[in-house]
Amino acid sequence: MEHVAFGPAMDEGEGCEQRGAKRYSLLIRPAKLSCSQGEFVCVLRDVSRSGVSARLFHDLPNCTEFELELQSGQRYPMRRMWSRAPEAGFEFHRDVDVSKIIAEVGAHPKRGLRLALEFPIDITVSGVRSTALVENISQQGARIHCDQLLALDQSLVIEAPGLRHTRAKVRWRHDAQYGVVFDDTYSLRDFAQICARLQAPGLIAD
Repeated sequence: MEHVAFGPAMDEGEGCEQRGAKRYSLLIRPAKLSCSQGEFVCVLRDVSRSGVSARLFHDLPNCTEFELELQSGQRYPMRRMWSRAPEAGFEFHRDVDVSKIIAEVGAHPKRGLRLALEFPIDITVSGVRSTALVENISQQGARIHCDQLLALDQSLVIEAPGLRHTRAKVRWRHDAQYGVVFDDTYSLRDFAQICARLQAPGLIAD
C-alpha cells in the first residue's frame, strides 16, 4: 500500500517506503474537520492523492472517522492514521484529485470557515437585553435566531460563556434569522479554541 498520511517530523531518510504518493505542500490552508464529536478547525500542511496531514489548535477528538471540508465546500471522508499533538495524519477513503484540493475548486466560491454550532447567547441592543441562539459561526460573524426585532445595520453586543464581549452589526435578516458581522474578527487560533471549548472542552489543555 502506498503512503496514506504523512508522519510527524521524520528525519531525512526515515520512512522512505511510505513516500509512494507525490507530496505537495499546503502551508496555512484552513479547513474544517467533522466527526461524531462536532466540527473543528485545522490547517492543512501536506496532501497526496491518498492522505493529508493537518495541524490543530487543540487535541484531536478521539474519533476514527472524519470528514474534511475545504473553504470551497469540497468534502472528503477519511480516517485517522496517527496523531501527535498538535498534528495528525489521515487517509482518504479513496484516492483524490490533488489539483482540485490545491485549487479549491468546489460547489461555491472560496469563503471563510463556518461551523454549524448551536448555542444560546445574550444580546444587548440599545440597553435592552434579550436572548438569542447562534446557528452557525465564523471568524467574521454568525447567523443567529432572535425573536426580538432587529434592524439592518443595528449594533448589538453578544455575550456567552466561552465568548469574549463581542460587538456586532446586523447585515441581513429573514424572519427571525439574522446575519451579524463582528466588529473585531477572531484570529484562527482563537476561533478554533472557542469552537472546541463549546463542543468538547476536554480537548483544550489547561
